[in-house]
Amino acid sequence: MGDVTLTFDGISIVISLTALLLGLAVILFSADYMSADPGQEKFYALLMILITSIIGLSTSTDLFNIYIWFELMAISTYSLVAFYRDRVTSLEAGIKYLVQSSSGSALIILGIAIVFGTTGEISMAAIPDLIASSKSAAVGAGACFMIGYGIKCAFVPLHFWLPDAHSQAPSGISAMLSGIVIETGLIALLRTLSALSPFASSFGHAFLVFGALNMLIGNLGALRQTEIKRMFAFSSISHMGYIALGIGFALSFKDSAALAYKGVFFHIFNHAMMKGLAFLSAGAIVYNLKLAKGDHAPLMVDDLNGLSQKYPFFALLFSIAVLALGGLPPFSGFMSKWQIFAGGAASKNLWAIFLVIFAGVNSVLSLGYYAPLVNRIYRHNPSETVKAGIPEISQTMSLSLIILTLYVIGLGLVPGILSQITSSAANALFAMFY
Repeated sequence: MGDVTLTFDGISIVISLTALLLGLAVILFSADYMSADPGQEKFYALLMILITSIIGLSTSTDLFNIYIWFELMAISTYSLVAFYRDRVTSLEAGIKYLVQSSSGSALIILGIAIVFGTTGEISMAAIPDLIASSKSAAVGAGACFMIGYGIKCAFVPLHFWLPDAHSQAPSGISAMLSGIVIETGLIALLRTLSALSPFASSFGHAFLVFGALNMLIGNLGALRQTEIKRMFAFSSISHMGYIALGIGFALSFKDSAALAYKGVFFHIFNHAMMKGLAFLSAGAIVYNLKLAKGDHAPLMVDDLNGLSQKYPFFALLFSIAVLALGGLPPFSGFMSKWQIFAGGAASKNLWAIFLVIFAGVNSVLSLGYYAPLVNRIYRHNPSETVKAGIPEISQTMSLSLIILTLYVIGLGLVPGILSQITSSAANALFAMFY
């Protein structure tokens, strides 16, 4: 349209497929979950805008239009995070997200201005040749992009908005934020950095540092949580670490780029399915235990005690979700983490192998907060909250959970199902940087 070009490539396929599948599950889930809340027409309209902006961003080919699509996505998520406008904690989370994200947006605009002022171009295909001789401008713009988009995709130490935003939003929106929104921020960052591809290795080292920090801080933060959704939020920070690590391997060590990129896109899709199942199953549990009775209190760890005795279906799906997130075979989380680790090991670099071991240890560490949840569900006596829960189980909620569970189990048993799609995305990203 005029000078604006949208291109649907392998990356767009993965991101669009993830957004549409997870969005479908969220819409089915929200039919009953949001039934008693006012302003549902705003909820679904904002959710449609969110999904549309994700697809638009994944197809953009110039710096400015990526920013425009991203801001559209951000505006819709600000409102959805603060959807429960009569709660102080919800409004506080929305404002915190707005302020920090707006600060990142200012840096992104500054980075675009530096690139445009140096090259006179915003098309990502035309910029690399023009900026190759201007290292200081490229490094300055790259730093602005890394910090600006780094806030959006919750890189440590730019992650402080995320636990509040994910825990205060409706469960369906928490699933979207964790499963696809922060990953879309990462795609925006990668597409933007591709304009500075002559300096890719420098950015690769930064991704390795962010990956290590995210894995460690995310897991340590999750270990001390007593609220389920906040625990899952910190888990999202750690999973962004695995994805960032895979990108760092690919940008720093060209020989292992194809395998690492394939693992990155596989984990992006898997994480959306796993974390979507985790947040939605937690939402179904809190709906039956509290929300249906007008109690808007969050789901706490102690509330899960003996859950399997009254809600065996939700208990099973919740357990599958958390064990998959912990990287336990034969679930999908293990397979995509393994691909990322294999990409690092294939480089045969000592530091890369050290980071692979570090990531493996962190994956085991995550079971330190996931496994006790499963233990509580199956081995403890029912809590008073479980005893007082309503007996009904919503069919639409159950359908959304079944859809996600099939992906989590199916991709663990037959990971080759997505091989062609992830390979296409990996090839597209490889072509952007090499």
